[in-house]
Amino acid sequence: MTKRQLTKHQRARIQTNQDRALNISSAPPHDKNIDPSASLAPPSIGRVICNFGRQIDIEGLEDDYRGHTYRCHKRAHVEPLVAGDEVIWQHAEPYGVVTARKPRRSELVRPDIYGKIRPVAANVDRIAIVLACTPEPFSNLIDRYLAAAEVQGIQAILLANKIDLEDHPNMAKVVALIEAYEHIGYTVLRVSAEKKIGINQLHQQLCEHTSIFVGQSGVGKSSLINHLQPTAKTAVGEMSLGAEKGVHTTTASRLFHLPTGGRLIDSPGIREFSLSHLRPEQLLSGFVDFHPHLGHCKFRDCSHRHEPQCALLAAVAQKQLSAERLKNYHQIVDSQET
Repeated sequence: MTKRQLTKHQRARIQTNQDRALNISSAPPHDKNIDPSASLAPPSIGRVICNFGRQIDIEGLEDDYRGHTYRCHKRAHVEPLVAGDEVIWQHAEPYGVVTARKPRRSELVRPDIYGKIRPVAANVDRIAIVLACTPEPFSNLIDRYLAAAEVQGIQAILLANKIDLEDHPNMAKVVALIEAYEHIGYTVLRVSAEKKIGINQLHQQLCEHTSIFVGQSGVGKSSLINHLQPTAKTAVGEMSLGAEKGVHTTTASRLFHLPTGGRLIDSPGIREFSLSHLRPEQLLSGFVDFHPHLGHCKFRDCSHRHEPQCALLAAVAQKQLSAERLKNYHQIVDSQET
């Protein structure tokens, strides 16, 4: 069934309820999932640890609630919540109540199977893109993650996991990829969850930040998280026989605290990452190595494919710009038009 579209008046009413809750001036009516007899404590600020659908785990950020996790329901008027969201909530037994979502400083989003844009995580300031020799890495997927991060102002780093598998047939491709991204200016860490290589350096990169791990299923995100935060004990999936495509082991984004400082959000592994919500000019801004050449094409509406005196094509011809990166940009644009 198609989801009912809200009218302008309904959206305005929802925003009014959100603003009222944020100002802690009053609370909207009780919802059917919330016990009307529950005694609600005064409003407080919290952070979403994980959204289970009907219920949400909230970490208290103030007073006696600080550092403790509470299971909550969400008021019907509150916008969708994801790991990392900061909220206004009220404690109660057995479940608290989330009454408003605070404005997001950043968000990582992806379309669902119906094409509707869904957030994956909020208030992230560092994205760690995990790749490995198995499953085989693809620069197009990496560039999608990088573009999404750049557009949101999120700093990106690359984690080359399973670096100990030196004899793997895909290792030469991994080395070529990470060297290319290092040349652009991205930070690359060579790590191994199996051999515990580079874990200390990874801790240093993640401390004092709210980070998110993304990448194909099977690249070892959960294994790395188990080394970074042993109490997380996230599920580690077996590789599918034959195709070497990872089995999904994470079903919802979850936030963990790291012992060396900082917060880490584990996201479901995704084999494709769409940027259909971005316009071509936004995508261009997501390719940082394109920036020095933008604005120097002969034609203002240059598509950077075949036009004469295209600055990007000239940069590729002069080996100043990666032909593969420009190809990936065109493939992303083409995928949005189909």
